[in-house]
Amino acid sequence: MIKPALAPAVVTVPRSVRIGYGVGSVCTATFTTVPGLLLLFYMTNILAIPAWIAGIVVFLPKVWDIFINPWVGQRSDRTVSRLGARRPWMLLGALTFPAMFALTFAGPPLTGTSAALYVGLFYFLTATAYAFYEVPYKAMGTEMAEDYHERSSILQWKMVFVGLAVLLSGALAPVIAGDDASGYRMMGLVIGAALLASMLAAFFGTTRAPTVVRATAEPSIRAQFAAARSSRPFMVLLGLSCAQMFAAGTMLAGTPYLATYILHEPSATTTLLLCIVGPLLVTMPLWVWLSRRYEKRGAMILGSVLFLAGAIGMAFSGQLGSAYAHLCVLVIGFGYAGWQMLQFSMLSDVIVHDATVTGRQRAGVFTGLWTAAETVFFALGALVLSWLLGVAGFVESDPSAPVAQPDSAITAALYGATLLPALVVVASIVLTARYPLTAEKLGSEKLRSAEV
Repeated sequence: MIKPALAPAVVTVPRSVRIGYGVGSVCTATFTTVPGLLLLFYMTNILAIPAWIAGIVVFLPKVWDIFINPWVGQRSDRTVSRLGARRPWMLLGALTFPAMFALTFAGPPLTGTSAALYVGLFYFLTATAYAFYEVPYKAMGTEMAEDYHERSSILQWKMVFVGLAVLLSGALAPVIAGDDASGYRMMGLVIGAALLASMLAAFFGTTRAPTVVRATAEPSIRAQFAAARSSRPFMVLLGLSCAQMFAAGTMLAGTPYLATYILHEPSATTTLLLCIVGPLLVTMPLWVWLSRRYEKRGAMILGSVLFLAGAIGMAFSGQLGSAYAHLCVLVIGFGYAGWQMLQFSMLSDVIVHDATVTGRQRAGVFTGLWTAAETVFFALGALVLSWLLGVAGFVESDPSAPVAQPDSAITAALYGATLLPALVVVASIVLTARYPLTAEKLGSEKLRSAEV
């Protein structure tokens, strides 16, 4: 009698490694939150840089990500060292990124065009150093486990630290920055120190991280784009993620303007952000359960519907007041929490599916391209908002000479930070409905591959 083949045992990642890996997301969350929340406002209201120029300064370094991220993904795929494939690159990022971030804000006393050139240079260097860390960091998460639900469990720890990081950096950064250039310089130094600590903690905390699968390097950047295009699940996920990041980037960049000109409470920048990120700390188990109960696709649609409802509701904040605005942002926060967990989990599934279908491990390729697109569209949201403000007549200023904004600029800030993101979220829902991967489909693909 022939005994049936036993299924391979699921590799369970040790809790210490999960925590060590998770703490590395403090870097990701902080770099998304602090510049996304404060950099545009810092340039228009502290450094007296015209809004349309400030938007370009925010956006152009992210375009560089399209090239540097795939390159880092390719190189880390090929790396062989006693530290593993990913960790040498993470260490390089840890030793360069925090300093460049701090220097972006801790610059000389410049205003206008000269300030724009300075910030643009160091933000470009910051984006480059960030790629050294972030691309291999995300690829490592995919390589630690093959099981569909084990990957979601690993990401739970990641999301816990994302929530903590966004909560702390989003609350502390505006308070430290205050309303003058010296405050922003101090904020850059403090946040830079926190970034260094978290990145080194992740480097040492992943020393014993298992590598269940190993990536196959593509020979060129062109081959990487070709590999991405060959995966329909990846292209659909890329599209819906870009739409979501554009919406989130627009809303985050618009938050200080909403607090200052719509609610007339500049300090509300902090409390509004807390409403967005607070749900990250308490809803991760719920989103994991929803992803099991309704598949990740269904849970993602639910998260988008919540974000959409909250964004539309925010458009009435001028009439209904601050408490109402915070309630709407809390609804947005519940949807955003689902996005954060599900995007990473679905990316891992896409990589596993590609490996099953093609027989090649291309985690670095997919994470490099996905991270690049994500950051570009996040920054594109700030760029579009800045141009809306510029067209509407927003007047740049510095703390020594505040100005009264025209009604057209205030209206642009309100609708640009609420209804524009809502419109783009509708597109993300349509794309999510076309996402093809489920646990059953992944299981059947693996079974078919094993039979072959």
